[in-house]
Amino acid sequence: MMLEYATYLLFVIIVIMFLSSAIRILREYERGVVFTLGRFTGVKGPGLILLVPVVQQMVKADLRVMVQEVPPQDVISRDNVSVKVNAVLYYRIIDPERAIIKVGNFMTATSQLAQTTLRSVLGKHELDEMLAERDKLNTDIQEILDQQTDAWGIKVTTIEIKDIDLNETMVRAIAKQAEAERLRRAKVINAMGEQQAAEKLVEAGRILAREPQAMQLRYFAALHDIAGERSSTVVFPLPMDLLSHLTQQPTGAP
Repeated sequence: MMLEYATYLLFVIIVIMFLSSAIRILREYERGVVFTLGRFTGVKGPGLILLVPVVQQMVKADLRVMVQEVPPQDVISRDNVSVKVNAVLYYRIIDPERAIIKVGNFMTATSQLAQTTLRSVLGKHELDEMLAERDKLNTDIQEILDQQTDAWGIKVTTIEIKDIDLNETMVRAIAKQAEAERLRRAKVINAMGEQQAAEKLVEAGRILAREPQAMQLRYFAALHDIAGERSSTVVFPLPMDLLSHLTQQPTGAP
């Protein structure tokens, strides 16, 4: 009796072990790369998967978008400026078969490729381009990575440059350059204002020259403006033309 009970218990244990090794459940975002006696036989999932114990093995692949930080890289720009640049990489598996078979560790391979590509692309641009054209640089790096990782079944969705760190000397130099640029713009704007004002004054002078009475009205308007201010002394130039009209004798006088 005890022998039969031990045999039955052993049979139950074997069945449980068989089922536990044969039954796999994959989530919606998971796929299973199945190998039969070491040879690739297909990709299965999601849901319930049945495997032949010992004969078949399965390697899981996660199809969700993965986020990986690219560590700071020392980059020398085209204008010989040394900077430290780090980025964030977003990618996902689109072909589980190639991601598992074609490359030993797709996560490490993608990370190392992103680091070398980041240094290579940024080294072809000047510092001003790195600071002002991040979107264009992100697109260029993403396209290069996507082409190279396509053979591994990896799709690089995007890469974003996070920080561009400069040393203090370069920061001060950039600040001086920005200040000089603002001063240059201020002087140019001031000169343009003077030019436009001079053109308008010349145009106004031409109009007033055609009508002498208009010049007298302008003098009276200027006197009115000065009289409105609180000042005890008023210095105003009196035009000789106006005096000539006042001192001119009437026609026919002796």
